[in-house]
Amino acid sequence: MSELQNIDEVIAGAMKVRPQAPVVVDCAQAPLEHDQAGGFGTVRWRTLICADRTPSDEMVLGVAEFGPGDRLEPHRHSPPELYFGLSGEGTVWIESETHRIAPGVAIYIPPRAEHAVEGGPDGLRFAYGFPRARFVDVDYSFSGMAEAD
Repeated sequence: MSELQNIDEVIAGAMKVRPQAPVVVDCAQAPLEHDQAGGFGTVRWRTLICADRTPSDEMVLGVAEFGPGDRLEPHRHSPPELYFGLSGEGTVWIESETHRIAPGVAIYIPPRAEHAVEGGPDGLRFAYGFPRARFVDVDYSFSGMAEAD
């Protein structure tokens, strides 16, 4: 390898590492969003950390909010996802297996796993995170649990 190629690799590697300042977001100040078209279901969410809203990179963090019986419809996406229960409780289906989510419960959803959520009788709030820079970079594909491959 020539010295010039080596320098190019060092520069390319250095450009991938961008020092960033901490990002602090107050959940109470983040707007409550929902899917106008209804594909997501009745879930609402607050996007907290996201590269198109905050000076951040590589991670999305938000809070999902469900009223009693509200749903996030069955779907899958290529990045893995994390849930962490904050208040209330509900049910998470992952590849047709049922899991309880409640305060203090963490759930890992593998890449491309079919999953859905329903809020319990008192509603549900949980934090969610993706290893993506922006929420719009998550490739949602909605389908019924029976259609999971």
